[in-house]
Amino acid sequence: MKRKKLLILLSVLCLVLPAANLFAAEVVVYSARNEQLIKPLFDVYTQETGVKITYITDKAGPLLEKIKAEGSNTPADLLITVDAGNLWNAARSGILQPITSSELEMNIPSNFRDTDNRWFGLSVRARTIVYSKERIKPSELSTYEALADPELNGRLCLRTSKKVYNQSLVAMMIAEHGIKKTEDIVKGWVNNLAAKPFSNDTGAMQAILAGQCDAAIVNTYYFGRLLKQDPQLPLKLFWPDQQGSGVHVNVSGAGVTKYAKNRDEAVKLLVWLSSAKAQNLFADSNMEYPVNPAVKPHPDVAAWGDFKKNIINVSEAGELQTEAIKLMDRARYQ
Repeated sequence: MKRKKLLILLSVLCLVLPAANLFAAEVVVYSARNEQLIKPLFDVYTQETGVKITYITDKAGPLLEKIKAEGSNTPADLLITVDAGNLWNAARSGILQPITSSELEMNIPSNFRDTDNRWFGLSVRARTIVYSKERIKPSELSTYEALADPELNGRLCLRTSKKVYNQSLVAMMIAEHGIKKTEDIVKGWVNNLAAKPFSNDTGAMQAILAGQCDAAIVNTYYFGRLLKQDPQLPLKLFWPDQQGSGVHVNVSGAGVTKYAKNRDEAVKLLVWLSSAKAQNLFADSNMEYPVNPAVKPHPDVAAWGDFKKNIINVSEAGELQTEAIKLMDRARYQ
């Protein structure tokens, strides 16, 4: 009788355990990337691995504060955010842990990851010059510094200095040129402004279209979005510093949280996000460049042309961000 009961119990367990284990593996992600950009990737990963991914989305700042406030009780296993400045700040705040992975080191160039392996870039965004094809000749453009030249007085538009993208650009310029020269450049930009800085890159480009200014500094994917709406867009990208250090590039990226409850699964997801298959999905969804050098950009992005990238480690964008903010304030860059 006991033997019969035992056999029945074992049979029940054999039926129940596979179902219980189907979604036993889970990763909780806090993401500053919008849902429409990350959900398709997570759906593919779950289909391939059976791992359940739970996620919440918000701005980078609130997510960072949320993880800090939750402390060791945070459910977050992985933080995904934009800009190396935000990633650096998360690492400095002690909410990310170092990861040792030969796959991540192989897939992601060293200048696109933290020197202590606490975060890793997942897509590359170039912050470059966009200009009016009707009112500027490419020969009039050369470098970020040259945007401060008197010839462009009253012809330049910029996004506000309050946004991390321009803070990181100026921080990287400090790393390359030092504080004094960078401050002189930024003062020149301010002197050349045709209007008050705009709240976003799209607004700056729309000002060019309206004839308010002739050139601006933008992230390339904003240009790509406008181009999709109007294939005859009378704007063009210019790659500065091609005879020097190259175009300023930044990343969106991710790191495993310090108190991750599902650390191993979070690492596996992070490695997968750096793989060729995921890189295409991740970069293409926002018209960015793959961080994995073995992966080609989307044809629409590749059509913008090849360019030399600045190879300074993007972590400088975080380390020098405080100095950059102070510098922009002194230069009266609003």
